[in-house]
Amino acid sequence: MSKHIKLIATAAMGLESVVADEVRGLGYEVQVDNGKVIFEAPISAIPRCNLWLRTADRVKLVVGEFKATTFDELFEGTKALPWEDFISEDGQFPVSGKSVKSTLYSVPDCQKIVKKSIAERLKRKYGMISNMPETGAMYKVEISLLKDIALLTIDTSGVGLHKRGYRVGQGEAPLKETMAAALVLLTNWRPEYTLADPFCGSGTILIEAALIGQNIAPGFNREFASEEWQLIRPKLWDQAFQEAEDLAKYDQPLEIMGSDLDHKMIEISKANSLEAGLGDLIIWKQMQVSDLTIRRDNGYIIANPPYGQRIGDEESVQTIYQDFGNVMKNHPSWSVYVLTAFEAFEKYYGQSATKKRKLFNGFIKTDYYQYFGKKIREES
Repeated sequence: MSKHIKLIATAAMGLESVVADEVRGLGYEVQVDNGKVIFEAPISAIPRCNLWLRTADRVKLVVGEFKATTFDELFEGTKALPWEDFISEDGQFPVSGKSVKSTLYSVPDCQKIVKKSIAERLKRKYGMISNMPETGAMYKVEISLLKDIALLTIDTSGVGLHKRGYRVGQGEAPLKETMAAALVLLTNWRPEYTLADPFCGSGTILIEAALIGQNIAPGFNREFASEEWQLIRPKLWDQAFQEAEDLAKYDQPLEIMGSDLDHKMIEISKANSLEAGLGDLIIWKQMQVSDLTIRRDNGYIIANPPYGQRIGDEESVQTIYQDFGNVMKNHPSWSVYVLTAFEAFEKYYGQSATKKRKLFNGFIKTDYYQYFGKKIREES
């Protein structure tokens, strides 16, 4: 096997450029496509990317790609790939699949064919007569067919990368950790500036911001499927974790504050923050947005307020946005970033956004409203 492998960091729609910037920041050149960032890198990139990527959904290892319009072509093309370079003799290799605009549209049939083909290749390479034992490490294979091109990958992450391991509680519509991190990275907030979220919910945006502010790797406190792979020497994982430890800035001071009308969400936010290892780094307070008090200039707000999508909620959401706008109009030095699906947000907030960006919060089409503050020169 060559020293370099091909990897895909999958991304939510609209976040491809953010994920690409993160991968470049780790030192790898990328190619950006719909829903994914493709790059070649040494094997050590698997631990590093899983540990550090804040906005990617998963990191997948590309085994091969070829054209397949018949089941025979799919079988033979799969069998020709070097599966033994990646899957150990006792490895488990369940196969999932999807097919878009392809001749081979039956996903279950494609999965069975790929599974059988991989098994035949591995049995021949490992000198086995009976079926593969599949009692060892997990190698989740995916067959993805797009316009008759078959892409075979193995998932290196296991549980999705949004699962940081710190969420012990959540509200009714929690924001994914990967999306929360993206909302922070799409701003020009830096840890020396005050940051607040007056609609903090379970605290995800502010927890992700604190991790970014102290440069703590988001995957530091979780496990990954590829940690069990023979392909990746334990030394590479040790080096990746040590790098994360060395680059963390635990002494970086932060002024981050979260508030919410619901006292239960404040308790959940506190618990999640403690689980993330942030201790009392974030100040949490039960409060309605109209009572928001701002004492410093040049701060930032990043928020995901209620959308008012349930029956009877629209009027209350309008009032919340009006109160929010009335508070912030007296603080023009503050930058405000708001993710919402409420199309009349600007009307009730009372000000047109400097910039808007289309994003998908799960399957909900949203806008990210961005108001750039007029910076006031701070005294040294």
